[in-house]
Amino acid sequence: MNQILVTEKLYVTPELKRKKRIYKIELFLSVFLICLLFSYYIYAEYDRNKSEEVSKEILAEIKEQVDNTVKKDENDKIVVILEVPGTQEDNEDKTENQNNNQTKTNNTKIDTKTYTSKDGVKYTTEAILKIPKINIEYPVLSATSDALLFVSLNKYWGPQPNEVGNYCIVGHYYENGKMFGKLHKLKNGDKAELTDLSGNTLKYQVYNKYVVEPTDTRCTSQLTDGRKELTLITCTNGGKQRLVVKLRQV
Repeated sequence: MNQILVTEKLYVTPELKRKKRIYKIELFLSVFLICLLFSYYIYAEYDRNKSEEVSKEILAEIKEQVDNTVKKDENDKIVVILEVPGTQEDNEDKTENQNNNQTKTNNTKIDTKTYTSKDGVKYTTEAILKIPKINIEYPVLSATSDALLFVSLNKYWGPQPNEVGNYCIVGHYYENGKMFGKLHKLKNGDKAELTDLSGNTLKYQVYNKYVVEPTDTRCTSQLTDGRKELTLITCTNGGKQRLVVKLRQV
């Protein structure tokens, strides 16, 4: 019996004790890292959802403004011409002046608008991008920065919305499908809508899709042969490359 006890004690050597301590430390570190990663994931998801709420808030304000602008323009278009005594030439001059005034009113365009979120942060916007195929609708902010990309889509380069040229929009790729997370699903022939702050909506159709290196900016060229185009850009291949989707007005 004593021999057995002695034999068992011999197995618990200092080397074995050291390995057990190392194992406990490694186990503790593994659990700690898992908890840390899980906490980071929860925080990142919370942060994304918070940014999504800000984006929806801006979108709602833009839509309200666009609706009011459209209603105002429709009211301005109502012109009543009363025939008054006078020569035919006088009446023609008055009609021409009224038409000119109406044209000036209808040509009034709103380029950008600044909105203040509930958190007190100001965002300057200039359009709304809607892509029914992948079920997204986001405001387009007028500038591009790392901070703004977390909030919504950003204008990267180009003219004002719905004008001749190449209007370039960048957006984050999220695996949950938010922002441009489903952009890769677009195919030639799919359509998108761009609405400016004056309420003008134009439809665009996908005609090309390809992947480029981050340093390749040829897709932002403004040589469109007098056409109105959209270029949508997001990350792909783990952020190592860029996915580019090209659209033309239809």
